[in-house]
Amino acid sequence: MAVGILLITHPGIGSALIEVATRLLRQLPLKTEVFELPFDVDLDAALPQASAALRKVDDGDGVLVLTDLYGASPSNLAGKVARLGTPVRRVSSLNLPMLLRVMNYAELPLDELPAVAAAGARNGVIHDDV
Repeated sequence: MAVGILLITHPGIGSALIEVATRLLRQLPLKTEVFELPFDVDLDAALPQASAALRKVDDGDGVLVLTDLYGASPSNLAGKVARLGTPVRRVSSLNLPMLLRVMNYAELPLDELPAVAAAGARNGVIHDDV
């Protein structure tokens, strides 16, 4: 078994990141789902669909939920999903380096993946003075 990955994002973000990551890695090593939250949706109304996406990737080792912007609707929905009973860890500020880093450490347990994700995001930011 392995940790599942659920991206809960604004429209277009999660699917684009998964498309690029899949192209670069050829195959994602972890079960991954994307749930893109429409802008004007009620979070309680979206919860059953987000929960279904979570269940698709949960094989018993828990789920790492990655969101694009802390405090925005996708992040708030991730908070609701995290309280449904499945072991969940959340990380915000999703970017491609974060996602690739998580996929490259697919063997790690759920409790270790948030730090790996955050390091991938931080280390992916390069200030180039050229």
